[in-house]
Amino acid sequence: MLKNKSFYISFRDVFLSLREVWLPCLLAWHDISVRYKRSKVGQFWLTLNTLVYISSLGLIFGTLFRLNLHEYLPNICAAILTWNFINTSISDGCLSFISSDSIILQVNLPFFMHIIRTVARNLIIFGHNIIIFPIIAIAVGYSMNYYALLIIPGLVFIVINLLWVCVILSVLCTRFRDLHQVVTSILQIIFYATPVVWDAKILPSTVSPLVVKLNPFYNFIDLVKQPLMGHPPHTNEWLFCGVLAVVGWCVALCVLGKYKQRIAYWL
Repeated sequence: MLKNKSFYISFRDVFLSLREVWLPCLLAWHDISVRYKRSKVGQFWLTLNTLVYISSLGLIFGTLFRLNLHEYLPNICAAILTWNFINTSISDGCLSFISSDSIILQVNLPFFMHIIRTVARNLIIFGHNIIIFPIIAIAVGYSMNYYALLIIPGLVFIVINLLWVCVILSVLCTRFRDLHQVVTSILQIIFYATPVVWDAKILPSTVSPLVVKLNPFYNFIDLVKQPLMGHPPHTNEWLFCGVLAVVGWCVALCVLGKYKQRIAYWL
C-alpha cells in the first residue's frame, strides 16, 4: 500500500511537470542568458571554450601517442561533447533542489520541474557545443553521413536516463549535502575509466571487454559518438540503455514518492 502511494505521488509529480514542460525549459534558457548577460558573444563563450579545450586535448594526445588525427580528433570531439553533457547534468542534478530552494519554499511547483530545468539547461549548452563537431570534421577532412541523424534518438535515451539519475541524486544530496562532493570525485574517476580520450580497442587482452561494455557511460557516449563517426550504434547499446532506463525510473519514482514531503524541510 505504501509503495502504491509513493508511486502515485511521484507519478503525479512527473505528469504535472511534463504537462507544463515549457516552464522549466524557459527557466533553463533564462539561467544561461543571465550567466552571460552583457557579453557580446553571449552563450557562445561556452562553445569557444569547449572548442579550444577539445582542439588542444586532441592535438596533444594525438601527437604524443602518434595517432591519426583524421580519425582521432572527430572521435575525441564527439566523446568529450557527450561526456560534458552527461557529467554536468549529473553534477548540477545533485543540486537541483538546493539551488532552487527559494522557489520550492515559496511556490507550489512539482519537484520534477527542477530536474527538467537542470537537464534542459545542459541540453541547450550541448546544442550550442555540437556545432564544434562539423567544424573539426571539416578541418581534418572527415566526412559525415546520414547516420548522424541517429544522435536524436540517442540523445532521447540519454536524457531519459539522466532524468532518473538526477531525481535520485537530488533527493539524496538535499538530505546529505556532502554527497555532491563524493559524486563529483566519482565522476572524475569514471572519466578516466571510460573511453573518452582513449579508444576501447587499445585495452590489453588480459582485460575483459565486459569492463567497458557494462559501463553505462560508455554506452551513453556511443549512442551519440557512433552516429557522428558514421556508424550506427550496436543493438546491445540501445537495449542496455533502455533496460537501464526502466529499472532506474522504477527506483527514482519510489525515492521521489517516499521523500517528496521531506525535501522542503531538508532545505
